[in-house]
Amino acid sequence: MSGRFIEGHVEQACLDWLKALGYSILHGPDISPDGDAPERAAYDATILIERFKTAFHNINSHLNADACDYALLKLQQTELPTLIEENRRIHQLIVDGVDVDITREDGSIGTDKAKLIDFENPSNNDWLAVNQFTVIEGGYNRRPDVVVFINGLPISVIELKNPVDENATIDDAYNQLQTYKDETEGLFRTNGLLITSDGLLARVGSLTANSERFMAWRTVDGENIAPKGVPELETLINGVFDKSRLLSLLRGFVVFENTGS
Repeated sequence: MSGRFIEGHVEQACLDWLKALGYSILHGPDISPDGDAPERAAYDATILIERFKTAFHNINSHLNADACDYALLKLQQTELPTLIEENRRIHQLIVDGVDVDITREDGSIGTDKAKLIDFENPSNNDWLAVNQFTVIEGGYNRRPDVVVFINGLPISVIELKNPVDENATIDDAYNQLQTYKDETEGLFRTNGLLITSDGLLARVGSLTANSERFMAWRTVDGENIAPKGVPELETLINGVFDKSRLLSLLRGFVVFENTGS
């Protein structure tokens, strides 16, 4: 990624790095409701239902379709008044699992935990990155550059800017994400990480982080600092989106502060 390149080149490089990490890559318009291979019933649907169901049954082979439908309902329905409260509720479901009813061999009713993500076995999950993923919600039409899914759940949104446009900065990418959050909340209910980059600089932050809390990711392996000249986005993608590391970040390094409200 040397020399002069444009936003589209940065986006393609991002997808190439994710593909090298083992993610499937799809083009948003292809899986849109009116695309060639639709995976969404409507543009406000942000969970890829069939991928979720397939992964659910793969991870929870002992549970029936009713358990899957109930887990999906818990993800889709809104129970709390704000996005951050919903994100906290759903994050707990992702980490701890969903309590579902089961019928025991003796006919009695009990409960079991349905896993939404297999944290112990990364290869047991469905890993996908989609570029140009259009979301239409409340009359707003937005199209993030790259959305990363685990088991059909949108876990990360990546917003990129043209590195040769002096008016399109990494701060603009951050501001664009804030607009997406305000106007298309459905895309962020299961969110774990937000990424901004202008192709040269790259930052990672949480759903509620201000721009100062979006930080650089300096290493791929956790030991060696990336040398100068290596695009920060390449280091960030390879460092954060390594499957085992991303699962570790989601499971053990997301903290919600309780202010009592």
